Amino acid sequence: MALEQKFPLPPFTEETAREKVQLAEDAWNSQDPEKVSKAYTVETEWRNRSQFVNGREEVVAFLSDKWKKEKNYKLRKELWAFTDNRIAVRFEYEYQNAQGTWFRAYGNENWEFNEHGLMQKRYASINDLQITEAERRL
Repeated sequence: MALEQKFPLPPFTEETAREKVQLAEDAWNSQDPEKVSKAYTVETEWRNRSQFVNGREEVVAFLSDKWKKEKNYKLRKELWAFTDNRIAVRFEYEYQNAQGTWFRAYGNENWEFNEHGLMQKRYASINDLQITEAERRL
């Protein structure tokens, strides 16, 4: 089996950390759970709000469910800080629920990568704000 790697690899520079954040933003905006899951280790650990997700299979199930509920999803991520194999981002995304109500979610994520550039830990704190369609920014 070929070694899985996801470039850029740690240790991160400002340039490679920004690249990693942009790659994550692009993947999540694809709303393709399989594609997104490939950026994580097989045994990845997540905390997303109050939910704990462990492993790629659970990541795919979690994201599939998420994007069934969150219509017209659009995400923007911004590098906040980085070290050798860790990146912190702040983000916002907008979506509509099943009733057509718009929301903007704000949050922070802390990421930890293995030496092959795969994310092994993801901790996300997220808050939702109901907005009108006229208040949309994304």
